[in-house]
Amino acid sequence: MSKGRDRTVSRRPDGTWENKRNDAQKASSVHKTQKEAEQAAKGMLKNQGGGELTTKGVDGKIRSKDTIAPGKDPNPPKDKEH
Repeated sequence: MSKGRDRTVSRRPDGTWENKRNDAQKASSVHKTQKEAEQAAKGMLKNQGGGELTTKGVDGKIRSKDTIAPGKDPNPPKDKEH
């Protein structure tokens, strides 16, 4: 279940990358690279008390999901990505 503070990083039609809250209409920030957008999203999630970060690839498919502390995950996975 998506919470309002959860965020998604995805590519825009103009080739830039946006960091957007899942319940928002507009992007919180726009970046030249996916990595910059992910870093901004992680920082915002930490400041907001944690949550889920979903990163989409160039094709629009989900590439990764990451729970940012202090988010509560009832079944935390063993993180093999980070």
